[in-house]
Amino acid sequence: MRSGVRLASGPGFVVHAVTCVDDHRGWSPVEVGSAHQLVLVRRGRFRRMADGRGAVVDPAMAYLSLPGQEERFAHPAGGDVCTVLRLTPRLWDILAGGRGRPARSTLYVDARLDLAHRRLLAATGSGDPAYELTEALLPLLATALDRAAPPPSVSGGSRRTGPTAGTLVDAAREAIASGHEAAGGLVTLAELLSVSPYRLSRAFTSELGVSLTHYRNRVRVGRALDRLEAGEESLARLAADLGFADQAHLTRTIRHHCGHTPAVLRRLLSRAGVGPRTPPEAGSA
Repeated sequence: MRSGVRLASGPGFVVHAVTCVDDHRGWSPVEVGSAHQLVLVRRGRFRRMADGRGAVVDPAMAYLSLPGQEERFAHPAGGDVCTVLRLTPRLWDILAGGRGRPARSTLYVDARLDLAHRRLLAATGSGDPAYELTEALLPLLATALDRAAPPPSVSGGSRRTGPTAGTLVDAAREAIASGHEAAGGLVTLAELLSVSPYRLSRAFTSELGVSLTHYRNRVRVGRALDRLEAGEESLARLAADLGFADQAHLTRTIRHHCGHTPAVLRRLLSRAGVGPRTPPEAGSA
């Protein structure tokens, strides 16, 4: 028996926690994959048969499930708990980059990939699916797709073309600053700039030393400070206007960047605004 809980969703993906309590050594009836999925085991182990190949799946071995792929499962060790990342065909195509069908469906989960999995689970509660959750998802998927990719062609390889990291960062910053509609999410912003989301995310880290999520939040915090300084009283309205999930998300982000809550900042900025805005006339007391 299998049950699932939806943990979070973002642009083109859904994250589920799936619990299976089956306990049987024999193979299950054939199941046909209906979506592009990456499955990572959190606890337990089981066997999977796909494309005529059997494999033991556990916390050190994940697998990709593809549309139309025939799968069978056996659970000789009891139940298990997995994280299932389900992608739309469009997001899969963007991330796979035209690499075609993976050469293998199972992939080794080393400590780095395990950490990326845990960071993704932590990010499901961030309240920021368009950026923070997506940015946590990208290293996980990029690594998984690289490990499952077909071997490179022997025709000499290819050199990366396109804009430099600095050019990408400048273009992304301009889109964010101007409030471009595509800047509402990492995936759509990458599409606007004609690069992969993973490359755009890495460009920010290499050029600015901070993540794209952090940079975008820095811009939004600056706008929030402008509004608070101007006398904005409704934090709920401010959160909605600036694209935060809710007032709590706004408060957490501002505190992280400024070290103070919006209420404290409102008082500080109000005090800073008291007094003459122009120098006093000569001779005045």
